[in-house]
Amino acid sequence: MLDDIVEEPVKINYTDEGTGTPIILLHGIPTWSYLYREVIPRLKQDYRVIAPDLLGYGWSDQRDRFDRSIRVQAKMVLRLMDDLGIDKASIAGHDIAGGVGLILSLEAPERIDKMVFFNIVAYDSWPIEDMLMMGHPSKKNKSLIEIEGFLTKAYEDMFSNEEQLTDTFLQGIISPYVQEQGKLSLVRNAAALNTNHTTALTYKLPKIEPPVLLLWGTEDPWQPVETGEQLERDLPDCKLIRLDDAAPWVPQEVPDKFSAEIKAFV
Repeated sequence: MLDDIVEEPVKINYTDEGTGTPIILLHGIPTWSYLYREVIPRLKQDYRVIAPDLLGYGWSDQRDRFDRSIRVQAKMVLRLMDDLGIDKASIAGHDIAGGVGLILSLEAPERIDKMVFFNIVAYDSWPIEDMLMMGHPSKKNKSLIEIEGFLTKAYEDMFSNEEQLTDTFLQGIISPYVQEQGKLSLVRNAAALNTNHTTALTYKLPKIEPPVLLLWGTEDPWQPVETGEQLERDLPDCKLIRLDDAAPWVPQEVPDKFSAEIKAFV
């Protein structure tokens, strides 16, 4: 249980494996830390790998009584680092966790070694229409079967490397959200998506100090590679690597390449 994030202590679920230089792996929506199931075994050989579920996501606290915005998630990451005795870490972030990483890089640069972003939200690139619809209050009345169908279709439609979309991965990645509390938590997570939280950072991007590596699945229709290209221009120490054989779910689609690029960078 962690306090000092929202008004009351909250439970944060996380994986902590390996030893050495810490790397924190942050997921987006509608996923959880299970997104990194193929990557963690590859990285923990050389690093201490911490993969938390964001507040309201996965098996972290799902209660319907706190904010889930990316600003709150940034507070959660710093509080978790404090609790684990980590002064400084490299961070890899996907989707909304990229927004979390941008906030951390600007507001707590002394805690960040290097940043790895892949297919992240930035500027006004989000939220996408599907997530806006998922955040509508009426969605809390959808059945679990309907939620399962929505999530399954989202993954099936957005996988470029289809042989990596196994039944095990699909069932695992949607499992926290196909029970009643998880369903409502997913709706609240989607409702918390706020374009203003990244557009407010746009003019500050040239001030970001930590080096940044962008690993971008070019087959992603949600967060197109053009967003990565703009970030490469705006961030002072940034390199973009295009992954032409991946869409949004880079760690699951190309885990060997993803892990190798992180190791070479960090």
